[in-house]
Parts: sequence; C-alpha cells; structure tokens
Amino acid sequence: MSKLKVLVVEDEIIIADNICNALRDLGYETLEPAINYTEALIAIEKEKPDIAILDIHLSGKKTGIDIAKKIRASYSFPFIFLTSNSDKITLNSAKEVMPPAYLIKPFSKQELYTSLEITMHNFSESVKEAETQKAKNKEALFIKEKGAYKKVYFEDILYFQSAHVYIEIILKNNQKIVARTSLNEILNKLNDSFIRIHRRYIVNTMYLSQISHTTLMVLNEELPIGKKYKDDVITRFNLI
Repeated sequence: MSKLKVLVVEDEIIIADNICNALRDLGYETLEPAINYTEALIAIEKEKPDIAILDIHLSGKKTGIDIAKKIRASYSFPFIFLTSNSDKITLNSAKEVMPPAYLIKPFSKQELYTSLEITMHNFSESVKEAETQKAKNKEALFIKEKGAYKKVYFEDILYFQSAHVYIEIILKNNQKIVARTSLNEILNKLNDSFIRIHRRYIVNTMYLSQISHTTLMVLNEELPIGKKYKDDVITRFNLI
C-alpha cells in the first residue's frame, strides 16, 4: 500500500523541516515544503499530494486560507490548517473554507498523526457518500409531465425513440412517455445499461433478447442498428 503523500506549506523553514521529519517518522511521504502561495500551487500541480498542511499566516499577500480556497475550487483533496494564532478573527476567516481540522502550534507528534488520520478518514467517507449519491441519481429520470416531474426508473425503460423535437420513452408495461428533449441530451443522463444503436434509438441492454447484423430485439420488438453505431454495438457485446 502506498504511503500518504503530504504537502507542508510553512514559511518558517525550521518548523517546516520539523513537521516533515515528524511525518516521515509516522510513516508518511513528505514533499518538499512550500513557503508561499505560488510554490504551493506548483507543488500541487506537479506532485498531486493526498493532503496538505497549510500555515494560515504566510509571508506575502496570499495566505494559507487563499491556498485552501484554491484547493476547494480546483482540486479534490483535504487540508489541515496550521496556526499559532487561535484568535477569533483568524478562526472566522478560516471558517469560510470549512477546514476539516486545525493544528495549533506547538503540537505533539500524536496530535499531528490524529489530525491527519481523522481528516483523511472523513474525506474518504465523504467521497464514498458522494459516489453513492451519484449512483442513486443514475437510477432514474424525472420527466416533466402535466406541470410536474414524474420519476421513471431506468429498469422500467425498454428504449428511447426520437420523434422530431421530442423523444418517446417506451416502458416495459407498454406505456409511452413523451419528453421535449433530444437523444444526445438524454444519453448523458443515463447509466451504463443504455447504448445508442441508431440516430433514432437508445436501448436498455437489460432487455436485449437477440442481435443480428442489422437489427436487435428488445423483448419482442425489433429495432434497427444504424451503420454509424454498429461498431459500438459489436464492441459492447463481444459478438463472435
């Protein structure tokens, strides 16, 4: 298992070296410390750290809080604030970026270890939760119908058929829902069970019963395979 890669951003070199030494003793991989905003961003781009320890007060116009804001906006990894100041103004400024943890100087090696491990654990759990929610969102569509949005589960859909500026959603219970959208737009909202087989059709592969060179069967209904999409169909289903 690879070591956790830690970036330390601290403009006091002795303190930065001491933190890095402590981190190595605890079994982490440390990057070359950064002393300001610019060096921090260069290190982030080049080294892709798993977590950063950011001193709030840095020399120069940009602070550790500015780095944290950039991480929130452009990257996806956690950070811990490091400060010798726990005054109200500093804490209120730091709260804007919702830091997972603070380390107040001076701190022990055990406090460093605990902050890192808890922060990484919570970050991992938040990523899992986000992925779970994303998967849930990929289970159904909400189709506008008579002024309200009706939930339609993917497992109930046989295929989509283009009808000019509308699409028809054909369900396995033989019902049909009409939506004002395009196949290109709807395809981006579907999960991996669906494949486009023709300029007019997207099908749910869960209900495929037969495939030929030019057509396929969705339950008992035969649909054409367009020449443009034939290679995708062959690759998807490993036809031999």
